[in-house]
Amino acid sequence: MKMQAPSSKSDNTMNSVFELESNPSAIHEVENIIDVFNRKLKFKEDVFGNIMVAVTEAVNNAIFHGNAESENKKVHICFDTSHAYKLIVKVRDEGPGFDVESLPDPTAPENIDKPGGRGIFLMRHLADELYFNEHGKEAVMTFHI
Repeated sequence: MKMQAPSSKSDNTMNSVFELESNPSAIHEVENIIDVFNRKLKFKEDVFGNIMVAVTEAVNNAIFHGNAESENKKVHICFDTSHAYKLIVKVRDEGPGFDVESLPDPTAPENIDKPGGRGIFLMRHLADELYFNEHGKEAVMTFHI
């Protein structure tokens, strides 16, 4: 994992950029990073859970779907708390991107029994805001902390 040292502008802001391998073990690294932010910023328990699940799901999607587990591609994560009472997390892969509007609804009757397809659904419901840019190559999540 490549990391830019966290920069801290005050007691309430902390910004870091990480570059992870497209390997499932990177999920554990992300969990550790979120724990560090939690110790510093002291998230409410429900907010901490939302951040943990949504961000790890975004990284999982970047590794498996965006980068197709290619050892030559990285997952880039930026944590930004420079906005009052917000944590903004950007997760970007190096894959071809996707059209978020074309994803099937995982709650539709024909999709209920399918094992996948719920990651973005979870991210939408756990983050206070979620949008995609760079043709679906970057997820931007905002959490009110």
